Amino acid sequence: MTLAVDLVEPFYGGSHQAWADGWRTHSQHQIRTFTLPARSWRWRMRGGAITLAAEMAEAAGRVDAIVASDMIDLADLITHTRRTHGGIPVVLYLHENQLTYPRQVGEPLDAGLAWTTWRNLLAADQVWCNSAFHRDSLRAALPEFLNAVPDASHHHLLESVATKMQVLPVGIDPVEAWTKAANCAPIVVSNQRWHHDNDVVAVVRALIRLADDGVAFRVAVIGDDAGGEADTIHPLLDRLGDRVVARGRQSRAEYRRLLEEAHVVVSAARNEFFGIAVAEAVSAGAVPVLPNALAYPETIPTMYHEAVLYPAGGLRQRLHRVLIDLPASVVAVDGLAASMDRFAWTNVAPHYDEAIELVCDA
Repeated sequence: MTLAVDLVEPFYGGSHQAWADGWRTHSQHQIRTFTLPARSWRWRMRGGAITLAAEMAEAAGRVDAIVASDMIDLADLITHTRRTHGGIPVVLYLHENQLTYPRQVGEPLDAGLAWTTWRNLLAADQVWCNSAFHRDSLRAALPEFLNAVPDASHHHLLESVATKMQVLPVGIDPVEAWTKAANCAPIVVSNQRWHHDNDVVAVVRALIRLADDGVAFRVAVIGDDAGGEADTIHPLLDRLGDRVVARGRQSRAEYRRLLEEAHVVVSAARNEFFGIAVAEAVSAGAVPVLPNALAYPETIPTMYHEAVLYPAGGLRQRLHRVLIDLPASVVAVDGLAASMDRFAWTNVAPHYDEAIELVCDA
């Protein structure tokens, strides 16, 4: 039976948009999306449910389930759709959460939004996480967070929340792994948002050191450069001169072209709950240089860990080793690009479909 699913994405941009569009496009079920632009994320969490609930209530037709992304007050959404969507299962999809998401230096925890995350976990019938790392790190942080309450502890609810949680990675659209040009300086790609949690600054500074050491390379530092650390990153890139082949936001076509040409993809992220951008670059045949932390050991098959993952403080040394003997690094990751096919939407969407079917059957 084909199910009718209302997918609610209050922050429709970047990986959130890729998730919503990817499942809708590849699903065997009928999925209609209710979205808001990807800006003012705190307001999305505080007020987005009311706006989207009104749109959902006005939409006609049968609905078998709601799947909502995490940047929302889920209990609020359920309350305001109870007359039109009451009694159907509700699933929460966690791209990130407001409890363990890394904060900038000196930035306090927004307890109100962290409590929204906890209430969302309670309100959902199921919780789908984009990685086991995300699921496990959130589970581990919850007990201490709940210790802050003065009475009427919620600790007895932890087990029931844990049993709701399962892992469903975000799908990707793999980029064909072309043979890279060998007669020119290799292209290093950093393809993450220019925000503090991705620490693109550390990547660019490591590349400046390598340039000073005479290592040959070109670089594309691409991704969302609105706000974040753009004021720091652009002057640093200027120091690399004509080594820089691209910077900032690119069209989708240009982005994919750069991945096709890239020899190396690098990350210094301090937060990564999955890593669509890295998975796409690896699918295109780029040799990854990634921290041995976060979701990366999960994304990269174990047999490649030694060749791909660097220890804390080891970014520049690993980049140097890869760039001065790129052919050896390419051999060491033989087969890694093909392994990213397990994240292709054509393979992932059937798992989503099965999961929502089981929720509705239950």
